[in-house]
Amino acid sequence: MELSDQITINAPKDQVYRALNDPEILQQCIPGCEELIKHSDTELEAKVVLKVGPVKAKFKGDVVLDTAGAPDAFSLSGQGNGGAAGHAKGGADVTLEEEAGVTVLTYTAKADVSGKLAQLGSRLIQGTAKKLAAKFFAKFAEIVDTVEA
Repeated sequence: MELSDQITINAPKDQVYRALNDPEILQQCIPGCEELIKHSDTELEAKVVLKVGPVKAKFKGDVVLDTAGAPDAFSLSGQGNGGAAGHAKGGADVTLEEEAGVTVLTYTAKADVSGKLAQLGSRLIQGTAKKLAAKFFAKFAEIVDTVEA
């Protein structure tokens, strides 16, 4: 499954980048996130409860950031285990472009699921993933818009 989108955030690029690296902000934005622990500048651990169709699962996963192109671009990869519900792994490439104090965030994400989740069908999973991404970025933009630079 692949998702891509572009979001405009009313804040300078440096502020958006800092927010994308702030575990407290990310935890507020990730739907169903119960815990987000920053182990280092490039390693995070998350506990998330998700409902996809009839399947509700608690995922525990690890995320690794590659910040080589920061703050203009970075990538992340991760994997999560949802027990009987299945496993998920994937990654995303993110670019940030600033124009007149407004930042355009573009992302392309890929994910693979297995187990019960994979049995639900790609349309349901893709639709759920799009909704979750939309919720994340709407909340993220709302929080970043209210943060002082």
